[in-house]
Amino acid sequence: MVELKTDTSIDAMYQAGQVVASALTAVRKAADVGVSLLELDEVAREVLRAAGATSPFLGYRPSFAPTPFPAVICASVNDAIVHGIPDGYRLRDGDLVSIDCGAQLGGWAGDSAISFTVGTPRPADVRLIETTERALAAGIGAAVVGNRIGDIAHAIGTVCREAGYGIMDGFGGHGIGRRMHEDPSVPNEGPRGRGMPLRHGLVLAIEPMLIAGGDDAWHADGDGWTLRTNDGSRAAHAEHTVAITASGPRTLTA
Repeated sequence: MVELKTDTSIDAMYQAGQVVASALTAVRKAADVGVSLLELDEVAREVLRAAGATSPFLGYRPSFAPTPFPAVICASVNDAIVHGIPDGYRLRDGDLVSIDCGAQLGGWAGDSAISFTVGTPRPADVRLIETTERALAAGIGAAVVGNRIGDIAHAIGTVCREAGYGIMDGFGGHGIGRRMHEDPSVPNEGPRGRGMPLRHGLVLAIEPMLIAGGDDAWHADGDGWTLRTNDGSRAAHAEHTVAITASGPRTLTA
């Protein structure tokens, strides 16, 4: 069931979203050559603790997962697309890192993701990240009253395909509110003018995931969580929590 949020609820979700934004900013600042993914997870935990927020990631176990998720961030490096589990891996010069983070505050959730390079960036990685961010911006731009879910999907997919990148089939954004994952689903590709009409009060997590190899092939890693490209090509992920309002899209995790 889709729940439309009141303006007061959207304001409360903005507070949760700002905790997520602060956590991602802190993680990005801490990420450097030699820093472990577990250390980055601890940085995010401290931001959540200081804000009085909890993590919707920690202990989360959807039907596909063999174990509950053990961290407050997903840390996906290089060929890992999404859902990477933070571990003792220490960042290396040139790594492409995607960090996904959520926060629960006052009964409301926020969810956002960023991608960046560590040390000396590869030009191909810079282009991939910039295109992912551009796809996210296009999706947000289509999140207006009177459009449909398909218009968001089409906007994202057009940017991705025109740049020659692949898209993860079967994964995309989602509704968000009192829970991190709510209806409706928000695909990252599809025909415009299809799907649920967008109305004031609908809040969505919009999240393109791009694969540099240009195909859509991916597989689950042995941990049951991490999704990787089949060809070893790199991937990037960007996400914002966005409220659809009569005055235009409001990005709650900016």
